[in-house]
Amino acid sequence: MVSQEQRRRQLAREKFLRQQQRRTSARRKARMRNAAIASVLGVILIGSVALYTTGVVLKDDDSKTNAGAEVSPSASAPSKAPDPCDKPADGKVKTQTWEKEPAMTVDKSAKYTMKLETTCGDIDIALKAEAAPHTVNSFDFLAGKGFFDHTKCHRLTTNGIFVLQCGDPTGQGNGGPGYNIPDENLKDKSLKDNMYPAGTVAMANTGQPNSGGSQFFLVYQNSPLPPSYTPFGTISDEGMTVLKKIAAAGESTGAGDGAPNATVVIDKATVAKS
Repeated sequence: MVSQEQRRRQLAREKFLRQQQRRTSARRKARMRNAAIASVLGVILIGSVALYTTGVVLKDDDSKTNAGAEVSPSASAPSKAPDPCDKPADGKVKTQTWEKEPAMTVDKSAKYTMKLETTCGDIDIALKAEAAPHTVNSFDFLAGKGFFDHTKCHRLTTNGIFVLQCGDPTGQGNGGPGYNIPDENLKDKSLKDNMYPAGTVAMANTGQPNSGGSQFFLVYQNSPLPPSYTPFGTISDEGMTVLKKIAAAGESTGAGDGAPNATVVIDKATVAKS
């Protein structure tokens, strides 16, 4: 027979055990909740770092070519300016690549020009064959193969540096011709005080020496950059008008670095010797 006092103590122990179980369960749930929150925050942080990392470099993301020009992100809202460009011409991007840099065929003593016939207007570029022969030779070769035809200019930066980036057949920032070309003309007299002046056309790269491919950028406003990107051309006044029209339409992210709002497609690229 269990006495009343023993029964009272038994019920007290059971109550205590139930309280302990509830507390243990609550602590377990709290740990699980905190772990989930930490996991989510970790994903957000990693995503933010990834976005910041990809946002601050002028990249050529080909497996052999990634670039490195710095941009400061902006907190402004995405621009909704009207698209100032026409529809692209009919045609498909070519996907051919090559294992080696093409043999040298340009005449370093001659003058060469490149014309980019874009959906936003023509951009004429005087090329620096004497100062950057490998680069000009590569563009002459690729343009002759129709490599740039129907390709998008996939990146516009509007804060920190001010460039339009083109030359990627994938339109995603990860394409190239399959080969690399050497850095050239990094002591060009136009590059003063780590500044690429408006009107410059230069190569994107991985940030490593001699890692240029086919991606290049057109500077529409003076941009502070280290002299690490081969300057190989100068944009005509008319071309600058087109480039500034593209820039005025803004980019898609509002962070100062994204796809241009303007539908910028190179319908045809040609290099001519004069």
